[in-house]
Amino acid sequence: MRDQLPHHTDERGARHPNERICGQRPARRTPKGTRLLLDALIGMSLLVALHVFAIQVSVVRGHSMEPCLHDGDRLVVDRVAYNLGDANRGDVAILRYPLDPSVDFVKRVVGLPGDRVAMHNGLLFVNGQVADDYGSITDRQELAEFVVPHGQFFVLGDNRPVSCDSREFGLVAAGLLKGRVRARFWPLENMAIF
Repeated sequence: MRDQLPHHTDERGARHPNERICGQRPARRTPKGTRLLLDALIGMSLLVALHVFAIQVSVVRGHSMEPCLHDGDRLVVDRVAYNLGDANRGDVAILRYPLDPSVDFVKRVVGLPGDRVAMHNGLLFVNGQVADDYGSITDRQELAEFVVPHGQFFVLGDNRPVSCDSREFGLVAAGLLKGRVRARFWPLENMAIF
């Protein structure tokens, strides 16, 4: 028969909370200030990783995407979307400016690889059909029909008369698409999901 050590119990028969159980060390408590600092560092590290790899915040500069987006709007950009899948027609995207990749632009993807794109009398045509259901401000510029090559995209601003877009700088390579705009969070009265 093994020797049993006496232990202290309360009136319910439970062990006293300060009593050591044979072979176990008491748990060490981390001071509250150290624990708070550690939690804050972990939280900040996760936010930085999320910003670097998954989500970015962008600020709209200029008027080329009006009436959809306005100068000063703050956007949440999904940086993973185009790494995991293809761009879709109608996406509002952040892209690297093809003539200076250090500059970001926000434009709407309107022509996908293989699409036939043209503009006549201020209307955008994609694959022979009018494709101007974005609330765009029209432009009278004519654009002869062409086919968007593989790995390229045709982008336009919604405010076409003032937009610097594929009509000026050409098609956008898939590798220049940085992310898809998912939401506008500022100003609060204009919050929207895309």
